[in-house]
Amino acid sequence: MEESREISVVVRTIQGVDCGNSYNASSGSTAWIGKGLSCVCAQRREIDARISFELTPLQEECLQRLQSRIDAAYDCSKLEHQEALRALWYVAFPDVELHGLISDQWKEMGWQGKDPSTDFRGGGFIALENLLFFARTFPKSFHDLLWKREGNRSLWEYPFAVAGVNITFMLVQMLDLQSAKPRTMMGAVFLKLLAEEKRAFDLLYCITFKMLDHQWLTMQASYMDFNAVMKATRRQMERELLLEDIQHLYDMPSFRLLIW
Repeated sequence: MEESREISVVVRTIQGVDCGNSYNASSGSTAWIGKGLSCVCAQRREIDARISFELTPLQEECLQRLQSRIDAAYDCSKLEHQEALRALWYVAFPDVELHGLISDQWKEMGWQGKDPSTDFRGGGFIALENLLFFARTFPKSFHDLLWKREGNRSLWEYPFAVAGVNITFMLVQMLDLQSAKPRTMMGAVFLKLLAEEKRAFDLLYCITFKMLDHQWLTMQASYMDFNAVMKATRRQMERELLLEDIQHLYDMPSFRLLIW
């Protein structure tokens, strides 16, 4: 992503939707009722103090490596990207043959249409990497969220895959990862964790996704409450990252929500 680009809205308005027959209750896939959802992660908060922090050489190296991932756009012409998308399908639905990288089957995972690459267009390849890491590292939690197995669910659930892309957006902004060096305490704390654990961003993504679903159930949320749930999730992540005894991501209280 370019330095000056604002984190864009992932979920766009869908016009002409037939809500009566496009919902899959088990997967949370839906045809996007109403006006659609907008990603609250694009909203900057006044309490974010802009302070400059100096980086150690290791932290600077880790940040640059992560920024190179963030800057990489999803390119459907690259074999590596095609294989990653195909891998995501088979880790999600191991017993179901994929008919193509453009297929109505993708809606079962909670993409907006039959071509997931359109949803990655703003988020880049890292959004796909995050989902694939989650699926491979915490398969039980991944499938619990994909199939909405836990708790009393809403009739109109959040779509799994697009929610995941929104989480990637939110974390990039919350941690100020497009800056040359952190300008917030949140960003400085995260870079310390990143220097200790090279998978820190991917692990935090998994924690955040599980926390989002936890907040969803706690708030008894439905489709139109998605922004409020995202805000609550961000606040919880900020609180936990700033706890004094957090030396590793495994120390975060919400990490216990994940099941390997």
